[in-house]
Amino acid sequence: MTKIESRFSRRSVLRGGAALAATAAVSPYLVFRAHAAPATGELAMIASTPNPNGALEKLYLLKGDPLAGPIQSIVTEAGAPIPASGLEQGERRLVRLMHFNDMHNHITEMHAKKGDTHVFSQMVKQVKTLRAGAADDEVVLFISGGDDHTGSIFDELMGWSPQEFIADAGYRVYSAGGVDVAVLGNHEFDRGAEVLKKGIATDARFPLLSANVHGSAFLKRDDDYVAAAIGEVKGLRIGFVGLTTSVDTRVGQPADPGLAVASPLDAVRNVLPALASITDMVVVLSHCGYGSEQHKSGKAGTTRTIGEGDFAIAETIAPLTDKPIVIIGAHTHTKLNADGIDPHNMVEGVLITQAQAHGAFLGEIAMSIRAENGRKGWFSSVGLRPTKSRDERVKAGEPGFEALEQEEDYDVDFEQAHVAPLIKALDTRLNEVIGQVPDDQLVSTKRTFADRYVGETALANFMNDALVKRSENFPNGRIDIALFNASGLASGLSQGSLSFRQWYDVMPYADGVHVATMTGAQIRDMLTSNAKRILRPEEVDKVDTSAFVSRGFLHFSSALRYAIKLNGSAREAEAFDITIAGKPIEHALDQNYKVAFNTYVALGGFGETWNGKPIGGDVPGQIPSMDLRSLPFDHTGLIYRNEVVAMIREVRTVGTQTGVALDQRVHLLR
Repeated sequence: MTKIESRFSRRSVLRGGAALAATAAVSPYLVFRAHAAPATGELAMIASTPNPNGALEKLYLLKGDPLAGPIQSIVTEAGAPIPASGLEQGERRLVRLMHFNDMHNHITEMHAKKGDTHVFSQMVKQVKTLRAGAADDEVVLFISGGDDHTGSIFDELMGWSPQEFIADAGYRVYSAGGVDVAVLGNHEFDRGAEVLKKGIATDARFPLLSANVHGSAFLKRDDDYVAAAIGEVKGLRIGFVGLTTSVDTRVGQPADPGLAVASPLDAVRNVLPALASITDMVVVLSHCGYGSEQHKSGKAGTTRTIGEGDFAIAETIAPLTDKPIVIIGAHTHTKLNADGIDPHNMVEGVLITQAQAHGAFLGEIAMSIRAENGRKGWFSSVGLRPTKSRDERVKAGEPGFEALEQEEDYDVDFEQAHVAPLIKALDTRLNEVIGQVPDDQLVSTKRTFADRYVGETALANFMNDALVKRSENFPNGRIDIALFNASGLASGLSQGSLSFRQWYDVMPYADGVHVATMTGAQIRDMLTSNAKRILRPEEVDKVDTSAFVSRGFLHFSSALRYAIKLNGSAREAEAFDITIAGKPIEHALDQNYKVAFNTYVALGGFGETWNGKPIGGDVPGQIPSMDLRSLPFDHTGLIYRNEVVAMIREVRTVGTQTGVALDQRVHLLR
């Protein structure tokens, strides 16, 4: 292995056209040799094809193991193309990084009364406009921060196996809309790595990045995704590295037991110096969450477990290079730098930013990059561009009309060419009437949101009881108890015909059914922890219950009944008068019961902490949670939502006669 050296200055070599020698002279990491298979401590640089609808002129993928140790060499074939800066000393490029994160397939928000909100097509129009008007020294990139799956009806096009796959809606429209690069988020794995692999192969025309995901039996690093990449455009070399949260990803599942996520800090520490050495700037796509350890931020509106998040990443990478670095964040659904750079989001000159979620904003970072200028005066503006919601009931001239989406706000041709066919593919499934709701008094969205964190909730009762009833035909027999977390109830129901789409809005998450064997004593301990998670009466007026309150409060099927005595504080709250199928818990402490969990809770509730860490969600006192992850689980392979939908199709009614009730299975004593 020989590292190329040169006596020529960088500027003189570029002027002479010897870009190969110039790049090697600038970067001691770059190595040329025949048959460039990377060894330990190496990444192979392979020329690839950028998204033809994107902005990059050239693309290079960095392949190899970024976790074995620090990268000492970037290896490429002798004579192969390499990224070569075309910037003269002091020459400038204006780089616009247009970014979004946690779209969760909210490509187009469909609403029967308000009309459809064309979220992604609004972004596409803005990016196309910027690209069309870009000056000769201006670059406009389009970037996803991950979690591009799970949360809308478009998920159904993925199926639950490669055989059921129709389309990866997110990746398909991103490819058509000109996305240049994306990172793997934790929710990309909700339907399994095998289905994700199908989606990438079929619909992603841009590189997927993660330097710390590894070990999957299906999704192969260097084939389906890579640790890092380099884009070249208008003489500027831009390095990208992807990081995935090690807290919330669904690892260790029976179908793919080797899937794992290593420390993002270890991964970026290994990769970044070598990547920075052959680029003019670095963009870290961090699907790891804003903050570090535990942080109050984003979708929970309360303290969440973050682990090695963006603050820790920024502190780690800032000393590793003097090149400009931006962290485009995600995962916590946090709105950052909406009105310009917040100094709290700068760590040693490294910017941390994030654009909330679900396409609410298109983030924009405008950077003035000059050759060999380091991190000096390189931002010109940072902000968020809000997308508009649709409401066709509001007419021109009426209050609020100007703030709503109109045809001129989105790319109509793009919507018709690329999104409409996906919606058409969904139509049969979306519009299927699966039942009737004769009375929505107990199951409306307003009532469900008001009840779900403070006690018994009629819609949760129906769901859990439906799963117990369906379990009569489970391969391993009937379950005794079913449970579901309050934050998983994402909507309520309206009176009238009930479509599959409406029920999907209630249960948008890809939760499987996992049956644990628990003793009566363990169930008692679970209820004791649950009592400490309830939103207490003195807190209700201070919290928006339509948002997520990430405490992990659980609802149960009818066989389990108990009371919560609130006492003076969360720490003092207790569960008592517990019965299972009418039997007092004191007489059943050693008895075994089959308890059905949804995937989220079975894996520890992540930020809602059913994993031994202190209960989050602003519950004071650092109260240790019960760790549910070590229970003996039968991973059934069944999907919670599918089982409930099957029950609705069978009984045809979601009402009082089929299990919608408040029957005092849990009641509060002050």
